[in-house]
Amino acid sequence: MRTESTVRFTCREPGAVSFVDCVAEVESAVLNGVPLGAAVDGRIELPGLLADNVLTVVARASTDAAQGFSRAVDPADGSVYAYTDFEPDYARYAWACFDQPDLKAPWAFTVTAPAGWMVLSNSKSEQDGERWTFPATPPLSAYNTVINAGPYYEIRRDGAGHDLGLFARHSLKDILERDADELFTLTTQGLEFFAEQFGMPFPQHKYDQVFTPEFPGAMENFGCVTWMDWFLRRSTPTRAEWDQFSRYLLHELAHMWFGNVVTMRWWDDLWLNEAFAEFASNWAAVRATSYQDAWTTHLVTERLKAYYVDQGPTTHPIRQAVPDVAAAEATFDAITYPKGAAALQQLMTYVGESAFAKGLTNYFAKHAWGNSTLQDLMDALAAASGRDLDRWREGWLDTAGTDRLTLEGDVLVATGLPRPHVLGIGAYSRQGAMLERIQLVEVEADGERTQLDLPAADFYLVNDDELTFASTRPDPSARDTFYADAARLPSALSRGVAVSTAWDMLLNGEASATEVVDCLTAVLAVETSASVVEPFLNLAVEAATLWSTPDEQPALAKRIAATCRALGPEFRKPALRSFARTAVDAEQVEWLQSEAGEDVDLQWRALVRKAQLGVPVATEADALLAKDPDPEAWVSRLQVQAATPDAAEKAAAWHRIVTERAVPLASAYQVATPFWSAGQDDLLKPYAERYLELVPTFHEGGGVAATAYTRALFPLYGVGRAYVDRAEALAAQSGPVVRTNLLDRSDRLRRMLRSRGVS
Repeated sequence: MRTESTVRFTCREPGAVSFVDCVAEVESAVLNGVPLGAAVDGRIELPGLLADNVLTVVARASTDAAQGFSRAVDPADGSVYAYTDFEPDYARYAWACFDQPDLKAPWAFTVTAPAGWMVLSNSKSEQDGERWTFPATPPLSAYNTVINAGPYYEIRRDGAGHDLGLFARHSLKDILERDADELFTLTTQGLEFFAEQFGMPFPQHKYDQVFTPEFPGAMENFGCVTWMDWFLRRSTPTRAEWDQFSRYLLHELAHMWFGNVVTMRWWDDLWLNEAFAEFASNWAAVRATSYQDAWTTHLVTERLKAYYVDQGPTTHPIRQAVPDVAAAEATFDAITYPKGAAALQQLMTYVGESAFAKGLTNYFAKHAWGNSTLQDLMDALAAASGRDLDRWREGWLDTAGTDRLTLEGDVLVATGLPRPHVLGIGAYSRQGAMLERIQLVEVEADGERTQLDLPAADFYLVNDDELTFASTRPDPSARDTFYADAARLPSALSRGVAVSTAWDMLLNGEASATEVVDCLTAVLAVETSASVVEPFLNLAVEAATLWSTPDEQPALAKRIAATCRALGPEFRKPALRSFARTAVDAEQVEWLQSEAGEDVDLQWRALVRKAQLGVPVATEADALLAKDPDPEAWVSRLQVQAATPDAAEKAAAWHRIVTERAVPLASAYQVATPFWSAGQDDLLKPYAERYLELVPTFHEGGGVAATAYTRALFPLYGVGRAYVDRAEALAAQSGPVVRTNLLDRSDRLRRMLRSRGVS
């Protein structure tokens, strides 16, 4: 791709020397009419600057690079799609620019593209044949700009006073049309909610969302969000999948204000950019959409990850020093996102929701189209609430680790580095077989021991309503009944709090897999929220397959399979999905195949399980591949191959995943999970060794790819604690992104092995 960038900028000290970023191959560079030398280490020197300067750089960007500008081919029809992805500092791979977040500027684009293509960017386009012109944006950081191009299928609607667009490749046209109503509804609800809470409507008429093949995640480009089109589920989405995607959609939408309109000055506040969007997505989902259980699903999916990471070797303060961009990329973790979001939820609880919203309104009004820092936000919230937030910030943002809150009689005991908490303790009485909340006791705890005034009750739930971020434990005297009582709690959120406590006890060696599966299957028998049934099932399956001893595993799998079959028809799809992971023999899989009928996704899941059980499935898999209309059906076929306990099949799957890197990053976990199947230890041991050999290459392709390969390919079976020691030693020699993820995976496996009784 040939690019020409013209940059107009001023200099406070004429005669000074500076530089512009450009990693693309430079053909020419001219500053104020004077030709410049070649780029060195991604920088073009700018000598003898004037008060007002004009720089023009012609360059060629590679579409084979993993950073900046990429292209993808739709396997369904051979159509080509091109896209940019510039976070955190990859704009310099496409064209010359000042690629740092505190240098914001208006951006205008002119793009020449093949006939039949559609070109999309931040602002609304004007087309003249193959030439597309985009007027200047408001001041944006380089990483918030975008070009998406290709033969897209488009749907447009009005919503919240805005012109809303959805785009996908033509081979996914039917799926986009299937989901369009819900996507437009969520976008409209989010635009209205954020406009009210932030005191500022989204400041542009056009808002597009582009589902792009092979895009690695989602990116909040101003007015033109890019999504990996994995989010367009090929099988009709379950309620839990819509719940998850609603929060993702609202997360990217919140970035239009927090990230784009106001941008963090430097990467040390990158956590705030992501944590705020994560928090705001849940806030908006509960307040403005039908996904009322968003905080519960966030708890039993994302926040559980944060509780684990924050108690492990990769813990760090939410806010930390970030000396360079490589370190910034390593901060995209469960502490940045869900713990950061939980801290902001606690902050809203601490100052009150109305004061919180007032502070945000003042913050956006003051800093719109500029840069800000954490202190700017704290000042706005302190002024709106009248509360001194210095100690809150020190305890929550500058201190690593998770407090543990335990109820001992009428005293709340906090261990760790106790920070200020505003939380609820639910007092429950037994009403027949159920528990009824008689009072939510609001507590402001600030120290190791807090005296409480609790009503007499049969059961107390610490951190009821999940208002704070803390590891909790029941009163020691109630431990043995706690797992059964979880199912007697009256709401999805209270049950979620109990389940999260049980799960945290499993991870810390204080509960067995059997106890946790008992708790989850009991909760599932009474659960009514479709948003949380699937996450609960996923936790039960993980406990049974990854955390149980060999003696426990068969009985736990049978118990989960029985629970799946007993769930009501409204939970049929998630129940059958989990049944596919726990079916104990070929007869049960054949029952699943008959139940799946024309649901191709379930049929693939059944074949993966049948392959794991050692039943020959190649003929069935090839037949299903031939009838599956999904352009990525070959990935599903590869999952079956990866699951097969055969040396040749394992080798072929490994070659596709690792050597060729042919699997889209969004699907890497889907294929790697059945590759590391239980009961295949002898086949898997050589690949565990190959994984360690590959670690030095995982950084190639940028932070998203490094994270995906380090985590997805990490072995789950066929290794012992000595292997974990070696992996941790290798992590110490790796770059920030690989090191963080490798230490995290190693620590988790060490805990699993302990729970399994493996030395």
